Amino acid sequence: MPRTPEENDRIRQASKEKIRAAAMELFMKQGYYATSISDIAKQAGISKGLLYNYYKGKEELLSEMVEARIKEVVEVMEEAFTLNTPREQLEHIINGAIDNIHQKPEVHRFYLHLQTQPESDEELIKYSHLIIEENARQFEFQCKIFESMGETDPRKRSLYFSSVLQGIMLMISTYQQGFPIEEIKNQIIREFCN
Repeated sequence: MPRTPEENDRIRQASKEKIRAAAMELFMKQGYYATSISDIAKQAGISKGLLYNYYKGKEELLSEMVEARIKEVVEVMEEAFTLNTPREQLEHIINGAIDNIHQKPEVHRFYLHLQTQPESDEELIKYSHLIIEENARQFEFQCKIFESMGETDPRKRSLYFSSVLQGIMLMISTYQQGFPIEEIKNQIIREFCN
């Protein structure tokens, strides 16, 4: 019996995820420029031809990876927006960010590295800008949350909140062993949500 269009789509998405995971691992280990399409295909356990069936090249693969990451972040923010109180919104952002980093610390390190590319790197800088632009949108959303909480300077409070949260995310992604995740989440929630 032939596969349904849904089955084909599921197989296609699973294959693309496998390719993205292989690319992420190699980009982290070897760097973007030192990683070839052949390396990615081998790491993913597929032929180079099949990889090209899904992606025209390494840059298209990176583009999809960045888009997927931005979509993950946007989903957390959109879910937060649907919650009733600013406290619930901030808690959702905190839990979403910290849980995501705890589950996939290497992903955070990769995108952090991508954000810090030199302006002269014409191939990678456009992806750096996409991530930075999304971070700016998140910041503005957080400013609105702090404004609705009655903060006298919501931008400053949001900047402080973002700095603390980003610092925690960096620490989790760098020093994973023995990091007191739940204690830190509770502490940041107490500081910013009460």
